[in-house]
Amino acid sequence: MPFLILGYDGEDEQALERRLAVREAHIKLGDQLRDAGKVLYGVAMLNDRAEMIGSVYIMNMDTREEVDEWLKTEPYMTGNVWQKVEVTPCAVGPSFVNII
Repeated sequence: MPFLILGYDGEDEQALERRLAVREAHIKLGDQLRDAGKVLYGVAMLNDRAEMIGSVYIMNMDTREEVDEWLKTEPYMTGNVWQKVEVTPCAVGPSFVNII
């Protein structure tokens, strides 16, 4: 089942520093999940100054529990980058069904 994940970075002065400190590990895990067919798409959210302020993932996980297990290991969670996370089940539109 596809899930939309929105991860919002903290807004304090050290937020970008925390993000950059674990970014390599975040990308490595994302690559592994993509190769396993679990991540369909991911992007960084930007503010008006093109600074990273969060993340968006479309994930193909079997259950919400699988999403929660991933979040326990996601470097942006363990590194205290994401301060708020929204997880929403979603449906892939017919024009995009071939990517799952």
